[in-house]
Amino acid sequence: MNANTLLRTRLQTLVSLLALLALPALLPAQESLPAPADVAAPPADAQTTADGIASKVLSPGTGADHPQPGDSVKVNYTGWTTDGKMFDSSVARNKPAVLPLDRVIAGWAKGLQLMVKGEKRRLWIPAKLAYEGQANRPQGMLVFDVELLDILRVPAAPPDVAAPPADAVVTRSGLASKVITPGTGSRHPRAESFVKVNYTGWTTDGKMFDSSLAKGAPAFFKLTAVVPGWTEGLQLMVEGETRRFWIPQKLAYRGEEGKPKGMLVFDVELIQITRE
Repeated sequence: MNANTLLRTRLQTLVSLLALLALPALLPAQESLPAPADVAAPPADAQTTADGIASKVLSPGTGADHPQPGDSVKVNYTGWTTDGKMFDSSVARNKPAVLPLDRVIAGWAKGLQLMVKGEKRRLWIPAKLAYEGQANRPQGMLVFDVELLDILRVPAAPPDVAAPPADAVVTRSGLASKVITPGTGSRHPRAESFVKVNYTGWTTDGKMFDSSLAKGAPAFFKLTAVVPGWTEGLQLMVEGETRRFWIPQKLAYRGEEGKPKGMLVFDVELIQITRE
C-alpha cells in the first residue's frame, strides 16, 4: 500500500479508537440514551470474574467463538456512570466502532472475551479496570451495554512467509505469487482500474504490519496509487480470487524510511473491480 492509503486507513482506526478512548468533552454531541435500571450496581444474577468485572447477558449470541487478545472487534455500545449519566455511545452516533482489544481499557479487553458474535451483554467495570485516576475521563465504576457484531481476526503468518515455495509463479520482475482460493470472475483489473480488496501484509519474519481485516472494512484504491508489486500483482487476479504475493523490496517500499523493509508478503482477496 502507498503512504496515502496507509495514512487514510490508520486515521480510520484512530477515529474508532477515539470513540471509546477520547476525552468525553471532545466527543460529538449525542442524544442521551436512558440508563438501565441496574446502572448503580450489578444485580444478584450478574456473573463476576476474578478481577471484579460483573456482567449479564442481555441477548444470547449466535456464534461460538470468543474474541482473543490480538483480535479487533466490531461493536455497538453505550456507556454510563453509576449515577445514570451517559458519556459515550456508538448507538447514539448510529455508527458501530471497530476496536483492537489490545488498545482499549482493561475491562473492555477482558469483558469482550466473555462474549460471542451476536451477543449483547451489560458490563459493570470497576474503576481500576477503567479510567481510574485519569484526568477528564469518567471515574468510578462504569457500565456498558455492548453488542458484539463481529470478531475481526487477522490470520497468522503463513508457513511459507519467509520465501516463495517451489510452486509459486514468478514473473520477469521478480514478483512471486500463488493462488490460495480460485476466483469466480473472468475479468482482470487493468493498471488504471479501481479495486475493492481485503488484505493482510507480513514481513518475512512473520510480523503483521497492516491488514484491512483488522479495520473491519475492505480497502478501495486505484492500481496506479500503490506499490509496484501490487499494481502488477492485482492484474494477475480475477474477482473472488485470493492470492499470496511475495513482493521483493524493489517492488515494495524500496527501503523508504518508516516503511517495512525487505521482501513483503501479502494475502490479497480481490473482492471487486469497481471501475475499469
